[in-house]
Amino acid sequence: MFKFITHRSLFVNILFGIFLTLLSVVLFFLMLGWITNHGNYETVPNITGKHIDVAKQMLEAKGFIVEVSDSVFDISQPKLNVIKQAPNGDAVVKKGRTIYLTVNRLVAPKVEMPNLVGLSFKSAMLYLEGLGLKLGDTSYVPDFGKNAIIKQLFNGQDVKQGTKIPIGSSISFVLGSGLGEEIEVPNLIGLTYTDAVSLLGTYKLSTGTPLLDIDVKDTAKSYVIKQDPAPFFEPLPGQRVKTKTRVGAMIDIWLGVNQPPRDSLAAPINDTILH
Repeated sequence: MFKFITHRSLFVNILFGIFLTLLSVVLFFLMLGWITNHGNYETVPNITGKHIDVAKQMLEAKGFIVEVSDSVFDISQPKLNVIKQAPNGDAVVKKGRTIYLTVNRLVAPKVEMPNLVGLSFKSAMLYLEGLGLKLGDTSYVPDFGKNAIIKQLFNGQDVKQGTKIPIGSSISFVLGSGLGEEIEVPNLIGLTYTDAVSLLGTYKLSTGTPLLDIDVKDTAKSYVIKQDPAPFFEPLPGQRVKTKTRVGAMIDIWLGVNQPPRDSLAAPINDTILH
């Protein structure tokens, strides 16, 4: 090989070198289009909103490489649908380019259920939306708190604060209807505290924190000795009239260790012996 170069004159070698250089440049430019796919362009199909399997088939059919680069969770989109693509649909790019996809997650992330009981319906709705939860069914029960949340339900069951719930789940509310129907105040005098609370529940009434006689150590073993409002009042001496209240109202009760007669109205109690 070296004899091939050295036995010729310098001028010939220079001309041969120039020829090889020009030949290399020409071959490079002739092959550049093949190397870079010059002139081989494709329009990217718009696959946003389609299932990932369908999207991959459409893109690969046009010679593109498909890569899932990210996943998010969108309540409004079906699972495994394409949320975003890059480049966008209708972009003209070289064939064989990688198309990056963002896909809707198959499993929804979970959030902790807050305690919405007592909030207004509007406030509870805003809270749900902020957590990515949806409103389910609504129903009403007699209660003073009109449109206030009385119960929060998930799959028909009471759901407690802190329970993990998938984003996109439906939460149903039981709401207060406002002033309840008028009913007679039940007589709690002489009942145990547990029985009194149970009876009030059947009337859709409630009780606050009971006031205790100084001798009461265990409310479960105590008796109702006074209530407000009382089950009767006397417009005239000896004349008893049943007291009325509304569903959802609160009855205050006093507890003692001695059981009074069940038909007793309970005489006024000296407040100095009560807590």
